[in-house]
Amino acid sequence: MKILVCISNVPDTTTKITFTDNNTQFNTVGVQFILNPYDEIALARAVELAEGGKGTVTVINVGEVNTEPTIRKALAIGADDAVRVNAKPHDAYFVACQVAQYAKENAFDLILTGRESIDYNGSKVAGMLGELLDIPSVSIIKKLDVEAGSATVEREIEGGKEVLTLPFPFVAGTAEGVAEWKIPNMRGIMSARSKPLKVIEPVEVKTLSEIISYETPAPRGQVKLVAADDTAKLVDLLHSEARVI
Repeated sequence: MKILVCISNVPDTTTKITFTDNNTQFNTVGVQFILNPYDEIALARAVELAEGGKGTVTVINVGEVNTEPTIRKALAIGADDAVRVNAKPHDAYFVACQVAQYAKENAFDLILTGRESIDYNGSKVAGMLGELLDIPSVSIIKKLDVEAGSATVEREIEGGKEVLTLPFPFVAGTAEGVAEWKIPNMRGIMSARSKPLKVIEPVEVKTLSEIISYETPAPRGQVKLVAADDTAKLVDLLHSEARVI
């Protein structure tokens, strides 16, 4: 089984975010980048499925040369090889088109993504990949098992769980529960240095979106304390100021 895992290079959640060029560009100076945690879960499950000679795992990233340390971490976790599409990931559609083009040329049985990237939280790429490749796609899965040429996935829905059986190939966006995070060991780190990392040029994609400007969230207002026995005032504040009732 050939598995393709899409990985993103994202800022660590502890990073202080700032912008440049009149709030039109993300300021990368001093930012610590990491492998997107949801993609890491997808990768961990892919490695488990391929263990014992049952398959191969390729990771693909749409990014410039600065993303290669993140790609090498994915190789250290257990991916067999990697591909970097040499382009800035403008938006989800651009990324999906690049991944779809590579997938068409290499015929993968299973394509995994994280449920979303922790920088933009779009949850779009898995669904777009399914449409572009004309294969089933399902998000957001909490469990993935493979047996006898098909896969069973499980996801949470309102009031319960949904269990689906899918033929290969298909795309799945993974969430917590699919696998435990894997910490690269010394052997994995050393072997990652020699594993293949192929760089390819992007295909041309029509621009469908444009970032006009970024804004940081408004600062939190002052806390208002209400006496425990003053229910009327609490209700009034929730109605007139917080506007949640």
